[in-house]
Amino acid sequence: MNIQIFGTKKDFDSKKAERFFKERGIKYQFIDMKEKGMSRGEFLSVCQAVGGISNLIDEGGKDRDLLALLKHLSAEDRQEKILENQKVIRVPVVRNKNQATVGYQPDIWKNWE
Repeated sequence: MNIQIFGTKKDFDSKKAERFFKERGIKYQFIDMKEKGMSRGEFLSVCQAVGGISNLIDEGGKDRDLLALLKHLSAEDRQEKILENQKVIRVPVVRNKNQATVGYQPDIWKNWE
């Protein structure tokens, strides 16, 4: 397995995801979304794995103006805006090669090989 966890250090679900893999002795790479974020390739791969950009967006996020703006942009412009402002992505995003999940999803992670 090649696990990547995109999250934030203060996010409770990100910490739970780290603990899930640590307890099972599975190596993972933690990427702090506040420091680095996703590359374009990672973002596109995750979008495809989770069924589209809308499944990545944290509707309960703090930046209400940006969330409102995203609803009125074309798909291409929305993608660019999210890459610029990754704080609207719900965390943790957990990747394993071409598979990905958004949020805390231990039932899905158990079945990954």
